[in-house]
Amino acid sequence: MSLQARSGGPYPSNAAGLGGLPTKATDVPICSVFIVLYLFSAATNSTIFRRNRRKNHKFILSVLLTGFSMARVGTLVLRIAWANRQHNIRLAIAAQIFVNAGILIIYILNLILAQRILRAKQPAFGWHPILRVSYKILYCGIGLALAMVIASVVVSLYTLNTHTRSICRDIQLAALTYLLCFTCLPLIHIAAAFLLPKSNEETFGKGGIKNKTIILLISSSLCMVIAGFKAGANWSPPRLANNPAWYDSKACFYIFNFTLEISILCTFIFGRIDQRFHVPNGCKQAGDYTRLQQKSSLEAAIGENSDDAGGKGDI
Repeated sequence: MSLQARSGGPYPSNAAGLGGLPTKATDVPICSVFIVLYLFSAATNSTIFRRNRRKNHKFILSVLLTGFSMARVGTLVLRIAWANRQHNIRLAIAAQIFVNAGILIIYILNLILAQRILRAKQPAFGWHPILRVSYKILYCGIGLALAMVIASVVVSLYTLNTHTRSICRDIQLAALTYLLCFTCLPLIHIAAAFLLPKSNEETFGKGGIKNKTIILLISSSLCMVIAGFKAGANWSPPRLANNPAWYDSKACFYIFNFTLEISILCTFIFGRIDQRFHVPNGCKQAGDYTRLQQKSSLEAAIGENSDDAGGKGDI
């Protein structure tokens, strides 16, 4: 009896998985390239946040993007470590969990951006108390889905009971399906914003609502592709590791995960969401976008006039 069997696992899975078993020759160079790209994203978003903060322009979502990029660096480092320690099952578990967990930050960020568009186009509906409570429930659902995925993956690798593994698979499928539905919510928000009867529209950030909508459509669509690929691959009948399907290939793994994620990050960075989607601090109800923005602009103008007056006095 092996040491793993005596200790109760973890037991290696004989089923094919997304990306397959990482190797030094293939995965290490690819992961290294993506690490550089994510580090660039982290540095850029961190720089954007610091520069905006110095101008009293607070945009916390830049911090989220920085955190996501650094989390992805950790994910890729784990995969490189796994490639060098292929038989380390615990390392494989950690690498798989990080792959599924990181993208949730982008899912949440998309919904936040969609909220802002809906609240600007349809203030009364967008700020309705029932909708605000629904958001809290949805965010709790994200946390629950993540916990379900982590727990089911770990339990399935620490048991040989086929019934328990079947239950774990069902839990994973339920969580992945929820995440797929969650990625569709921003598009539903956009549809509601533009299809509902016109209301007293508000403005926020820089630029028109059309450009904001295009940025969100690109990001949300890519997230739907990522979540749809993962859900579809996992809903498909399991296959043995020596007979993987096309969606288990390394090409699909890197394209439908990291390549699409980098595309989303580039859309956010070059689309300057820190300027376009910025809303004033303290927005809590319909009308706050416009009212607080005007107040902020007035205070800035008064400050500039005071500086000018002080400068002339010095002269």
